[in-house]
Amino acid sequence: MMNLSTVNLKAAEVQVREHRLGSITGFKGSAAELVNCVRCGDLTDSGRSFSQCMGCSTSNATCAVALIQDSAVISHGPVGCAGCLHEFAFTYRVNGVHRGVKNPKQRHIFSTNMDENDTVYGGNEKLALTIREAYARVRPNVIFIVTTCASGIIGDDVQGVSDEAEAELGIPVVPIFCEGFRSKIWTSGFDAGYHGIARKLIKPPVKKQNDLVNIVNFWGTDVFGEWFKRLRLRANYITPYATVKQIETSSEAIATIQVCSTLGSYLAAALEQEFGVPEINVSPPYGVEQTERWFRELGRMTDRNEEVDVFLCEERERWTPEIESIRAKLSGKTAYVTAGASHGHALLGLLKELGLEPQGAAIFHHDPVYDKESDSLDSLKNVVDIYGDIPEYNICNKQEFELANILNRVRPDILLARHGGMTLWGAKFGIPSLLIGDEHFGMGYEGIVKYGRRIVETMENDEFVKNLEKHTIMPYSKWWLEQDPYTFLGEESNVEVY
Repeated sequence: MMNLSTVNLKAAEVQVREHRLGSITGFKGSAAELVNCVRCGDLTDSGRSFSQCMGCSTSNATCAVALIQDSAVISHGPVGCAGCLHEFAFTYRVNGVHRGVKNPKQRHIFSTNMDENDTVYGGNEKLALTIREAYARVRPNVIFIVTTCASGIIGDDVQGVSDEAEAELGIPVVPIFCEGFRSKIWTSGFDAGYHGIARKLIKPPVKKQNDLVNIVNFWGTDVFGEWFKRLRLRANYITPYATVKQIETSSEAIATIQVCSTLGSYLAAALEQEFGVPEINVSPPYGVEQTERWFRELGRMTDRNEEVDVFLCEERERWTPEIESIRAKLSGKTAYVTAGASHGHALLGLLKELGLEPQGAAIFHHDPVYDKESDSLDSLKNVVDIYGDIPEYNICNKQEFELANILNRVRPDILLARHGGMTLWGAKFGIPSLLIGDEHFGMGYEGIVKYGRRIVETMENDEFVKNLEKHTIMPYSKWWLEQDPYTFLGEESNVEVY
C-alpha cells in the first residue's frame, strides 16, 4: 500500500531518506539478519566514531537533472561545489552513443561563485543575475537551481528568487534543495532532483498512450528499446537524454519502471500517486527468477501476456545453454560486492545465478522500505528469499578503510564494483576486480551471460593485479589491517589509534 506521506509535491523540499524511509548507513551482520530486522521493526542505524569520507547529495541531485538535453543547472554556492558536477558533462557525452543518442547537446552547468562577502550579506542578488545570464547564454527550456551548504546555511531565499525569475523568463526555474549537510545518505540527492522534476515539469495527461513505458535510469545501454520492440512497446527514458517535452508527457505512459530503487523510488511513486501512472511492483530483471517475474508483471500491466510468453521462451532457448556452461566454470569460486544499495543487491543475485559464492558485500546504505511500500520491490529480501543468505553484509557509506580491511581478510576470487575507485582496493590485494558502470549490462537472460563472460575473463587475466600486489604501497597501516573491520562501528570507540 502506498505510504501517502512520502510524496508531497506541494512542498518545496523533499524529506531526506533518514526521516522519510528510515534509511541507515551503518550495519554489520548478514543480509538475512538485516531483512529480519526490517520485518520485525528492529532496524536501527549504527553510527561511526571515525568516518573517512561521505558522498554529497548535491552531485546526485545534479545527476538527475543535468543530463536533460535542454536544461541548464546553476550551482548556488562557491565555485568549488560545482567542480564535482562536471563529471556528468563527460559521462553524458561518453555514454550517449550507448543509448543511441547521436548528437547529445552540450551540458550547461553554471556557478554563482559565492564568496566570503556573499556569505555575510547574502547571495540572492548574485543568484538572480546568474539565472538571467544562464538564460541569455544558452536559452534553456528549464533552469535548475542546485543549493549547496553555503547557500543553505545563510538561508538565501532560493525559492523566492526562482519564482521571480520564472515569471520574468517564462520557463520553469526549479529550486532543488540538496545541501550536503541535510542527509548522511547520498541518495537523498536523487529524491531532491526528481522532486523538482515532478513538481515543476510533469504535466497532467492529455491522453494515455497504451504502448509507452517510462524508464527511470542512470545512463545505461538501451536494452529496453530492443526488448520493447518485440513486445509492441515504446521506451520513454525520463532522464538522462530526455527533453523537457518528453518529461512533461511522461504522465501519459501506461507504466513506469525503475532500474534501481536507490535512484528511482521517489519519482516512480510520484508518477503513480500524483499522475496515475502505475509502477511495476517487481524488482528489476537481474537473474532468471527476477527476469521471469519482471517480464510477466510487465505483460500483465500492459496487456501483452502472449508477447511476453513468446519473448521469454525465445530468451530461455537462446541463452540457457551458455548460462549453464559459465556456471560450470565459476562453480565454487568466491566473490565480494561493493555498490549502491539496489544495484548491489542485483549483483549479489547475479553472482549466485552464475554459481559463485558471495563472501559478503559493502553496500552504501539501506532503505528498509521504498516510497511505494511493497515487499515485491524489496530487492535485498528477494535475493535472500531466492538465493539464500549473504554473510558479512556491511552497510557503509563509502568507508574505504572498512572495505580494505575486509578484503584483506576474506580474499575473494573476484571483487565486483559499481562505482569508480572501489576496484583499486581489490587490485592492491591482488584480487581480480571488475567495474561495470552500465547498470543495464546484467539485465535479462542475455545480461547473465554477458556478466558471466566478463567475470571469467577478469579472473583468467589476473597477472597485472598479482604483480601490483607485490609492489603496491598500502595507505592503511598493519595495525589497522589487524583490527576488526567494524572497530569504529556501533558505539564510541576507545581504541588507541597509532
